[in-house]
Amino acid sequence: MTTTLQTPPIVVAALYKFVTLSDFEALREPLRQTMLDNDVKGTLLLAKEGINGTVAGSREGIDGLLAWLTADPRLADIDHKESYCDETPFYRTKVKLKKEIVTLGVPDIDPNDTVGTYVEPEEWNDIIADPEVLVIDTRNDYEVAIGSFERAIDPKTTTFREFPEYVREHYDPEKHKKVAMFCTGGIRCEKASSFMLKEGFEEVYHLKGGVLNYLEKVPEEQSLWRGECFVFDNRVTVRHDLSKGEFEQCHACRMPISAEDMQSSAYEPGISCPHCIDSLPEKTRAAARERQRQIDLAKQRGEPHPLGRDTRLMKKA
Repeated sequence: MTTTLQTPPIVVAALYKFVTLSDFEALREPLRQTMLDNDVKGTLLLAKEGINGTVAGSREGIDGLLAWLTADPRLADIDHKESYCDETPFYRTKVKLKKEIVTLGVPDIDPNDTVGTYVEPEEWNDIIADPEVLVIDTRNDYEVAIGSFERAIDPKTTTFREFPEYVREHYDPEKHKKVAMFCTGGIRCEKASSFMLKEGFEEVYHLKGGVLNYLEKVPEEQSLWRGECFVFDNRVTVRHDLSKGEFEQCHACRMPISAEDMQSSAYEPGISCPHCIDSLPEKTRAAARERQRQIDLAKQRGEPHPLGRDTRLMKKA
């Protein structure tokens, strides 16, 4: 009788905290070394306004990283949410210095100073079911296309930087008295709610911990979420139980693609999909072909291949 040893699932931790880190530049190397020491992969962003990112590792590795972070009193209550997967969703360990941990591009917006009213996941259904509440999905268009809440408005933004202009063009604080917003993990809404309060909106609510927290806390039979939730790692999307969803990712443009997309004549693994077949320049497509060739060679040798992310191909926020 053969005994099959099960490998413990990989822990994926999304974490952030808006807090003044005047010494954020000095934190970069110690934080990166802590990630390496604990074999934690993924990317963390550091800025004067705080920390943000998603990482993955063993249970012990993630606990080791969290212990290091929370030993700093400023990060003792850092917000973090966990899910699990069978294969590592990241291949590299990075700590990047930024002007903002989530880029809104509007000066003097500080969630440490002004922020909207947090709504617990268990109370969110009542808020968005109220016809007097304007429900706005603050995520980007390709995320909204995969799943969103009932009654939610899609701003059709391609980056978070477009959100302020969208609000100013479409909504009036004198008419829209109650606003409820949500995003994947809660961080974008911290800034979005701070911005809207500064713009004069009176009652601004946002889902605490974002969609991921809602999917974890609210039973599926009570859920007002429809579809899957896009995540910024190699899982691409997650279902209501936070397991890996049905979407894959085009490694040329990084857009999520459905089973239907993969049946299209425009789909060529690693090189093109219906979203980018007519938009990628030949130079970029040639680079995609070479990258796919290296991936195929690595598979033939039984070696992992770290898929690079070309930020020129797709803007994310």
